[in-house]
Amino acid sequence: MKQQSKGISQARSRSSGTEARHATGDDRSRSSQAAKTLLQQWAEAVEGYFGQLPARYPAAPPRLVEAVQYSLMAGGKRLRPALVLECWHACQRANSIHDRAPTHSPAGINPGATPKGAPLAAAAAMELIHTFSLVHDDLPAMDDDDLRRGRPTNHKVFGEAMAILAGDAMVTMAFELICTDAEPALAATLVRELASATGPAGMIGGQVLDIDEVKRPENLEELQTLHRMKTGALLTASCRMGAVAASATPHQLASLDRYGRHLGLAFQIVDDLLDQTATPEQMGKATGKDAAKGKMTYPMLLGLEEARRQAGQQLASALNSLDGFGVEADGLRAMAHFVVERNV
Repeated sequence: MKQQSKGISQARSRSSGTEARHATGDDRSRSSQAAKTLLQQWAEAVEGYFGQLPARYPAAPPRLVEAVQYSLMAGGKRLRPALVLECWHACQRANSIHDRAPTHSPAGINPGATPKGAPLAAAAAMELIHTFSLVHDDLPAMDDDDLRRGRPTNHKVFGEAMAILAGDAMVTMAFELICTDAEPALAATLVRELASATGPAGMIGGQVLDIDEVKRPENLEELQTLHRMKTGALLTASCRMGAVAASATPHQLASLDRYGRHLGLAFQIVDDLLDQTATPEQMGKATGKDAAKGKMTYPMLLGLEEARRQAGQQLASALNSLDGFGVEADGLRAMAHFVVERNV
């Protein structure tokens, strides 16, 4: 794990200062690479944790475990668990520097501390919830997709019934992991955050609005409301859960909440842009399906250029939300740039 910690620390160094705040040209390229390195390093930590999950369920039907692992270990950006862990790190390091006596050097702090307990359990739980939502989204009754991350969707491999049950299992596993592996003093708050973001006023409620063929969003405010629930709720909760796992101050929690809300909208705007401009080979899934179904998207409502401008505005607001942090949040700044500037 020392090599992993070193890689995370080096990635933050490359994303520090004005590079992450005002990235242009070569700076933007370095910031993007720093974000990719952080995502990879945090993904390795979470996937190592996932690799141990089958052993925790020896009595579970093997086919069910196989279906869960098929989607859970299918790769992807791992953005949500990375946000949990990066927000945890930012608060942990900021508070360690603040609490350290003036005679001590901040250089003594380990910037690449390996997560365990609450932050790792919260990150894994968030990815379980996200993966369950993808498995169910792909079903014929929802988006009816054949590909996810470049390979057949869960129901195409295991059948619709097993895909539904695998998604159900991932939901219960998410909350079990928090209750089992997080420190007792933090577990209830983490469960509440995750449940609220997932439930009827969060992601699932947003999904209902998204499939409602009677009342489609008709303006920017209604479209943002839908996406604050459908996409933004889990991204915001990722930031909040990282802060909770680090016992953040109320000010830090509020700052990361604002960061997550703006990042969530930016993410969805870029997703809509890519759905219209990227190829299925680039995305690893079908594209152009929202337009075919008559769903409202940011490019359809605003046009491509205005949608890109809106994404830039959300990026600027996300970065401004981190003004209360110093260099300890440079990883989050680099990740925000990555979300807006990605091409997949």
